[in-house]
Amino acid sequence: MQVSVIRHTKVNVPSSVCYGQTDVELADTFHQEVVQIHTKIENDFEVIFSSPLSRCKRLAETFSNEIIFDDRLKEFNFGDWEMKSWNEIPSEEIEPWYADFVKTKTPNGESMLEMSERLFHFMDELRNVQHEKVLIVAHGGIIRLMWCYLLQIPIKNAFKIPVNYGEIFQFNLGKMNEEDFILRKE
Repeated sequence: MQVSVIRHTKVNVPSSVCYGQTDVELADTFHQEVVQIHTKIENDFEVIFSSPLSRCKRLAETFSNEIIFDDRLKEFNFGDWEMKSWNEIPSEEIEPWYADFVKTKTPNGESMLEMSERLFHFMDELRNVQHEKVLIVAHGGIIRLMWCYLLQIPIKNAFKIPVNYGEIFQFNLGKMNEEDFILRKE
């Protein structure tokens, strides 16, 4: 199947603020960004999946009213750090996470490993459905983990993958083989 993935458009949140699963507002440029996105991609999808967060939902709804919202496509859960300035987060909390964000959970949030497990289950299911053209509207963290899944890149390297607002990625996804059941844990 041919899968197209689009990251949501720009948000109205300063880059110094930590946000993940908080439902934040979109930037005033939303309509212009949507026009640009639609000029780059055909709207002939059999099924559309989206994160239920409004920044993805609004973009997905410009393609169709029939969307499957899936919580597994939500952005990283930063827990207590949500909507705090990165500089406000106490060093005794953030340093262990910086040292091993793959396995270390944020306070009342999740680890990248937990996020990857929910996404990888979604991807495993997607590989076994009968569709030719699929659209997924998601977040930067989710898209980075999709590439880790597809290319078998260690999760610890996910942040090396650039994913811009409104960027479109396309790949072909085949049926699942037994050797595909390996989770990349580092």
